[in-house]
Amino acid sequence: MTRLLSLAHLTAITLPPPDLIHAAADVGFDAVGLRLIRVTDASPGYPLMDDPAMMRATKAALKDTGLKVHDIEFVKIEPDTDVKSLIPFLDAGVELGAREVITAPYDPDLNRLADRLGQLSDLAQERGLNVSFEFFPWTVVPDLTSALALVERAGPEVGILVDSLHFNRSGSTLEQLRAIPRDRLRFAHLCDAPVMPSYTTDDLLFAGRAERLAPGEGAIPLHDFVGALPDDLPLGLEVPMTGLLEAEGPRAVFQRVMDATQKILAS
Repeated sequence: MTRLLSLAHLTAITLPPPDLIHAAADVGFDAVGLRLIRVTDASPGYPLMDDPAMMRATKAALKDTGLKVHDIEFVKIEPDTDVKSLIPFLDAGVELGAREVITAPYDPDLNRLADRLGQLSDLAQERGLNVSFEFFPWTVVPDLTSALALVERAGPEVGILVDSLHFNRSGSTLEQLRAIPRDRLRFAHLCDAPVMPSYTTDDLLFAGRAERLAPGEGAIPLHDFVGALPDDLPLGLEVPMTGLLEAEGPRAVFQRVMDATQKILAS
C-alpha cells in the first residue's frame, strides 16, 4: 500500500515555504510540513498568518507543484500559553489545507498541559484540523507511555506523533507502539541516527535539532519501527543534516532522504 511521504520543514529549516515546496516536489515528495511558529532562537519560523505575501507565494507553490501541506508546527505548550491566541495559526493551517497540528510539552504541570492540549484540540476540531502531540526524551513527557497517558487525559481527538529518533532514545518499545489505538496514531516521523548506551541532554538536543541521518544510514532498527506502524500511515521525513545541507544544498539532501526512505520501505 502506498504511503503518503511528507517532508518535514526541519530537514531544511532555512528554506522559506515556497522554496521548500518546490524542492520537495522535485524529488517526489507528496506533501510538506511547515513550521509557522519559531521554536528556538537559532532556527527560523515562517508566520504565514502574519505575512500575506508569503502566504500567497506558498499557496502558489502548492498549486504549481500539486503538493499538499500535511501538518503545521509546532505549538510549545508552556505555562503561559494562551490557546485562543493560536487561532490565527490554526486558520492559516486551514487556508493551507493542512491535516495536523503538531504540539509539544513545555509545561511541567501535567494537569494544565493536558487541559491546554484539550482546549487546542477543540479549537482545531472546529476548523477541521487534528492535533497530534509529540514527546521528547528531554521533556516532562519523555516517552510513549507518558505521552499516551497525557493525550487520553487531554481528550478523545488528540493524537500522538511518534518520531523514530525520540522513540528509540526514550526506551519506548515496539509492543507499546503496536498498542496505540489507530485513531490516536495518524502519522509518524522517520529518520535515523547512531545508537549509544546513553545520551546527555546535549546529545538529545543536537540530534533532535541539527544532525540526524537518512533512514538506513544509522543504527535505529527502522524496519522494526516501520513494521509496527499501520501499512497506510503517512510518514513525515524529519532529517536535519545541517552539514550536508550547507555543503551540497537542499535538493541533494532531499534526494538522499527520499532514496533512503524508498529503500527502507521496499525492504
